[in-house]
Amino acid sequence: MLFDLRSGRRRGMVKVVYGVLAVLMGASLFLTVGPVNIGEIFGNNNNGSTNAAQIYEEQAERLEVKLKKDPENPDLLLSLTRANINAGNTGVTEEPNGTRAISTEAAESYQKADQAWTEYLEATKEPSPGLAQVVAPMIFQLAELSTSYPEAETRIQAATEAQKIAAEGRPNLNSLATLARYTYLTGDFKAADKIRAKAMKQANSASEREGIEKFLDEAEKSAHAFVKNAKAAEKAEKANAGKPSETLENPLSGGLTGGGLGG
Repeated sequence: MLFDLRSGRRRGMVKVVYGVLAVLMGASLFLTVGPVNIGEIFGNNNNGSTNAAQIYEEQAERLEVKLKKDPENPDLLLSLTRANINAGNTGVTEEPNGTRAISTEAAESYQKADQAWTEYLEATKEPSPGLAQVVAPMIFQLAELSTSYPEAETRIQAATEAQKIAAEGRPNLNSLATLARYTYLTGDFKAADKIRAKAMKQANSASEREGIEKFLDEAEKSAHAFVKNAKAAEKAEKANAGKPSETLENPLSGGLTGGGLGG
């Protein structure tokens, strides 16, 4: 679009238009790409995050009231899932080393979102790929909070199933590479290799192909270690007469943080 900027008044109007567009683009990114600290956007870290979380929590409460009258409404369950994810995102911060810190309140919101997502899947025959795209990394973050291998494995499987919906509805480099990564962690390496091959076909340049190869090589290596440790933990539990042993450290610690390629 071209503007005649010779007029001072018209030049001022163009500045206003672009300013509004910038705000709208920033808001849309917050709602779609994952954890963003809204407080940093407005220059007030603590109060901004608290206020944003309260807004989404109140939205979720209103949706829950409506669901009492119509508990199997897929549109309401979709909105409830998003509201809880957005509430959780306000409690996620990124550390200098790249790892993500999730507050207790954020984890609780994510768990509510996970429950709403499960109910949504039961209520609809055609799950939204857009919703699945934000649900998958959210569930993966819950897996990162697991305190046992069985819990982590269950979460990883759920994240993989959600990412599969996203990738089937919107097949692209990011969605397929992330699906391959999650699938590696389930232990199904053959299936992961097939998805990896599809992702490679989406690369538009040699540098992209090199980046994907490196990303998925690291994912496969980490997955082998995770699967090996999970089997060892299961074997130790059986040797302990079926009594589960407590895992004090996160089973997914050691380089497995993050929801997918490029964040």
